[in-house]
Amino acid sequence: MFFGRRDAAASWIIVFLGNPGARYENTRHNTGFLTADAVAKNAGVRINRLKFNSLTAQAALGGQRVLLMKPQTYMNLSGGAVRQAMNFCKVPLGNVIAVSDDVSLPAGKIRIRRSGSAGGHNGLKDIIEKCGGEGFPRIKIGVGAPPHEDYDMAGWVLEKLSGADGKIIVAATLRAAKALETIIKSGVEAAMGEYN
Repeated sequence: MFFGRRDAAASWIIVFLGNPGARYENTRHNTGFLTADAVAKNAGVRINRLKFNSLTAQAALGGQRVLLMKPQTYMNLSGGAVRQAMNFCKVPLGNVIAVSDDVSLPAGKIRIRRSGSAGGHNGLKDIIEKCGGEGFPRIKIGVGAPPHEDYDMAGWVLEKLSGADGKIIVAATLRAAKALETIIKSGVEAAMGEYN
């Protein structure tokens, strides 16, 4: 194991937003979890240790010790899991990075921000409410808007990824995995310049 001690405190926390269970696998709303899988593969770890109401792993990313989290609380209650991890690891909010889907961005577009509002995303909203504010970096991965305004939004984000959009979104998760390394190694501004 990279850290020697299994519970050695991380200096960064990356929370990948999604929903647990087969129903949600490979859907637009689970783009965060897909990114987690890409990061884990690159880092040679498995995100499978249950801690902080999340599946977790520790990894080396950008030369730092990082806690990877896939909250198992369902998307809209992710903040409690993140708060537990922050308290345990003594990580400040500015060293928490959230990765989520975003229906306001075209499929495959990545937007990195230093901080900001939830933008209508309930997972981000819960982190903001429970973890002390908006001052944490985030990577939003575009999953595209529904094809027309009457389309059911829940149905849209819970559709399985397929076709051209699916390929574009999966490719974006691989870029997001690289962007996370850049944020940790070189800072948010560098990552914004390279990936936005």
